[in-house]
Amino acid sequence: MKKFNAVLALLLLVPAFAAAGKDKDEAVVQPDVELIDVPTAGILDYYGFQLKTRAYTGGGVLGGLNFGVLERLNLGASMSVDRFIGSDSDVKMRRPEIQVKFRFYDGGYYIPAMAVGYDGQGYYYYPADKKYLEKGKGLYLVGSKEVGVPGLGLHGGFNVPDFDNNYLFGFLGLNYTLEDKVSFIVEYDSLFHTDDPSRLNAGARIYVTPYFQVDLAMREIGGSRKFDNGWPRKSERIVQMRYNTSF
Repeated sequence: MKKFNAVLALLLLVPAFAAAGKDKDEAVVQPDVELIDVPTAGILDYYGFQLKTRAYTGGGVLGGLNFGVLERLNLGASMSVDRFIGSDSDVKMRRPEIQVKFRFYDGGYYIPAMAVGYDGQGYYYYPADKKYLEKGKGLYLVGSKEVGVPGLGLHGGFNVPDFDNNYLFGFLGLNYTLEDKVSFIVEYDSLFHTDDPSRLNAGARIYVTPYFQVDLAMREIGGSRKFDNGWPRKSERIVQMRYNTSF
């Protein structure tokens, strides 16, 4: 029943967002501001707006808003709701988290576009400790550049998710966009520290319209370890939807 409800909810949301698209003659595909979990140096245009939803394990839903408040500055907020989809009555809303990104360099022939940002949104919230078992990016620096062939983008950077221990992590992402119709994504996240294992994620981004995208992805491919609290760390299927527009 949970799976049926999840599919039904997605089918109802897709035409609602797609119908909000603008005239195709004006359509321009917006740059990707993130892949699956990995950020890029892409930002929303000034007065740009993005609405994002993610359906994840156990009927949870993550919702987020992102705004282009200045020419190079994006501000956003997100919040997750566990067990929102399905028949489980124990629905839990988690605290909102903020996102900030400033693109300080547009890139050159050799040097990638660069951005600095902060993202507090984590995954797998553990109520007993009031924290996410998979921390958000925290403070990060990211670079993005088209490499090799047109449509092939390489993204990488460093992040400090927790200011209590100041561990420096790394992340890498690769996406190949085919004729602004579909983008194939692979990313390697949470690098450098074995006590917080690295994650391999992969998926595809379908451009239903230039303004509406659907992601089908698998997180933590091959994951088999456990979190510190004993929860299983395993592969997770997710569905994401994004709607981009401007004021």
